Amino acid sequence: MAGHPWGPPTGAPSPATDSRRPSPGWTAATTSSVCGSLHSMAVEKYPNNRMLGHREIVDGKAGAYTWKTYKEVFDIANKIGNSIRSCGLAKGSRCGIYGANCPEWIITMEACNAHGIYCVPLYDTLGAGAVEFILCHAEVEIAFAEEKKIDLLVKTLPKSNEFLKTIISFGKVTQEQKGEVQKYGLSIYSWDEFLSLAADQEFDLPVKEKADICTIMYTSGTTGDPKGVLISNASIICLIAGVDRLLNYVNEELAESDVYMSYLPLAHIFDRVVEELFIFHGASIGFWQGDVKLLVEDIGVLKPTIMCAVPRVLDRIFSGLQAKISSGGFLKSTVFNLAYRFKQFRMMSGAKHNEAASICDKVVFSKVKEGLGGNVRVILSGAAPLATHVEEYLRVVTCAHVVQGYGLTETCAGSFVSLPNQMSMIGTVGPPVPNIDVRLESVPEMGYDALASKPRGEICIRGETLFSGYYKREDLTKEVLIDGWFHTGDIGEWQPDGSMKIIDRKKNIFKLSQGEYVAVENLENVYGLVSAIDSIWIYGNSFESFLVAVVNPNKEVLESWAAANGISGDFESLCNNPRTKEYILGELSRIGKEKRLKGFEFVKDVHLEPVPFDMDRDLITPTYKKKRPQLLKYYQGVIDNMYKSAK
Repeated sequence: MAGHPWGPPTGAPSPATDSRRPSPGWTAATTSSVCGSLHSMAVEKYPNNRMLGHREIVDGKAGAYTWKTYKEVFDIANKIGNSIRSCGLAKGSRCGIYGANCPEWIITMEACNAHGIYCVPLYDTLGAGAVEFILCHAEVEIAFAEEKKIDLLVKTLPKSNEFLKTIISFGKVTQEQKGEVQKYGLSIYSWDEFLSLAADQEFDLPVKEKADICTIMYTSGTTGDPKGVLISNASIICLIAGVDRLLNYVNEELAESDVYMSYLPLAHIFDRVVEELFIFHGASIGFWQGDVKLLVEDIGVLKPTIMCAVPRVLDRIFSGLQAKISSGGFLKSTVFNLAYRFKQFRMMSGAKHNEAASICDKVVFSKVKEGLGGNVRVILSGAAPLATHVEEYLRVVTCAHVVQGYGLTETCAGSFVSLPNQMSMIGTVGPPVPNIDVRLESVPEMGYDALASKPRGEICIRGETLFSGYYKREDLTKEVLIDGWFHTGDIGEWQPDGSMKIIDRKKNIFKLSQGEYVAVENLENVYGLVSAIDSIWIYGNSFESFLVAVVNPNKEVLESWAAANGISGDFESLCNNPRTKEYILGELSRIGKEKRLKGFEFVKDVHLEPVPFDMDRDLITPTYKKKRPQLLKYYQGVIDNMYKSAK
């Protein structure tokens, strides 16, 4: 990858070690810092800078953002830390945080960092069952929660109070909640009450090392119980240093004047490390109101300079822009489309986005920019693949760099990031970030060869950003961490410019466009309980939000159903009958509800295939295992039609 100091050379990269370590932009002194030090260092440098902001609600309406400075946040976090310690917690204890992003979330996290207490985030979308598992598995002793989540937290009792002894609401606590919690011998406090709990006590901060665990982040757990990913101070600091170096290299370094919109879940490593990076630079973090319908309004008031997004959000922006252009009349849409094509051509020819068509930016695309607050200069997409046409479109019309990243919780988020003004990287996740090594490993059973002229294989990552293992699951850790290399399970293809393209998944787990993971084999086992089907192959991809399937119906059951419902015809004609499709979909829906599947796990459309999956068409193995890549290739046209009709 010519011109990129940490990338492989031009031409086909070496599949053994494809990312070469740069002369680092960080030092041993940098990595000897720990997460708790990031905030204290920022306080020393930027005490009066705006740190955390939220919109005050007055008479039911959100007003302007009000801010707490770095010094003010530090003082509050110090009080929270002392109160936590007064409850008997010490270095290595576990603290849960449950709820949507808010200033109190970050303050609690900073208090944990300062005292070496493991922060255990819980997604605000989790139900009581998953919350109960995580609280018990992580042995959480104290839990902070959004006010409206307190009742869900209480539902985890009595099982969770084997370890859980204290609950703190980010808001208020009702008398009913106090009475319910006290039945189990727990203490519960409002935020204000907890702030003053240790007013007359001051606890010394423990000595913290870079190898110390900072947080336990739990994965979505679609293949069973969630896995607790142990992330050390060193992993987060190293990742921040690497991303910082990358931003400096492309002349988009962060500054204390930058503003970030916090709305992606802090319980996910993606948003967590981005916010840590902003804190490191003394920049500002503003929080949304927690309602996706009000997000655009919040953006307009906050006017962020950097935005992170998941593809579903960017898809909505794209669709909204398309609708506005179509409704703007012939003249406006013609002018917009001409400006788009001109700027796109210039950018494809190598011009930087801010120099490609300055007049078009000022006259046409400035309205798009204003719709994002007017100050956005970088939009980073992560968590799932961004559709190529959406990425290209937004790179042209937003007047901002739109880049795509890739990473996992186990790699401390960003491992690859595409580069600004590199249109050849559209559809890829870009080159590796500094401070990691990357290689591809051949997967012969799927036909992927890391030594071919077009190297393809499983993406393996090595470096200090890697996790420290799965909590209490050494067996699973050994499966994915081999000789220091983390095996991601994703299949990548190196591009000639040194960027990586994600093309497949080694295991039969995939992510839908909204970021939800689907364990397809488990679903097929559930749907296989329907007596009207012999076999089912379920398909979904990261550019779609729902599942479709190809089904081999059971001949006898189907013919019996048809006779009972006055439907004539042979087996093949029955499979082509719309009423039969409705019947099969109804049966799948029935079993899905019976087994309490999640909404995104329901199949939305089916194709009824009268000919069973067979070895003659290379669709199954001799042991009758489905060959998923071959099934996709064989039924690609059917799949495309189902997605079109379902939409």
